[in-house]
Amino acid sequence: MSKKILIVDDEPGIVAIIQSYFEMAGYQIITAYNGNDAMKKLTQSPDIVLLDINMPDMDGLIVCQNIREHITCPILFLTARIETADKIKGFFIGADDYIEKPFDLDELGARVAAHLRRENRKQKQSFLRFFNDMVIDYTKREIMINQNQINLSKKEFDIVELLSTHTGQVFDRERIYERVWGLEGDGNSNTIMEHIRKVRNKFAEYTLHNYIETVWGVGYKWNG
Repeated sequence: MSKKILIVDDEPGIVAIIQSYFEMAGYQIITAYNGNDAMKKLTQSPDIVLLDINMPDMDGLIVCQNIREHITCPILFLTARIETADKIKGFFIGADDYIEKPFDLDELGARVAAHLRRENRKQKQSFLRFFNDMVIDYTKREIMINQNQINLSKKEFDIVELLSTHTGQVFDRERIYERVWGLEGDGNSNTIMEHIRKVRNKFAEYTLHNYIETVWGVGYKWNG
């Protein structure tokens, strides 16, 4: 079955060009022209979202923040050139990639294909693991502690997945960032510290066990 792409942009001409390109490549296309419309179209379960940032009423950053807790598919921002600080903000709220306008369609196609391949690999490698009072379902991307579901963002779960599938192995912040955000990520190692702080706080609501252990001066490891 062909993958579904949700294209969100308030410029119909840009939507039409991207839609034509990906339809010729065999993808199913869903279109939306503003943030509210995009929220409604998510019920069609896209495999990836191409999201313009500069839209009236509800910009792409707000859309991403609103939907990221509820969907796990990749979100790629389409944007005019912006400052590094704004890109970091986007990664913090759940973006997976940026591509700047005007962009090359073949480059956009290659990035979409790469993200979808990465998602397919994750699904094939998923399985259940049990750690003390925690159960991780890698297929459903769900974590339960003492029968309480822990709601993590996509990147938070990706970090937990990386550490928990390599129990006892120490990862420095740079390596975690590279594995979770990819080589083209535009943030820094402080991004990892903030995400791990949030994960620990969510775990601490239901368990006293410290699952993510700090190895001072080195990095982090999973303490299962």
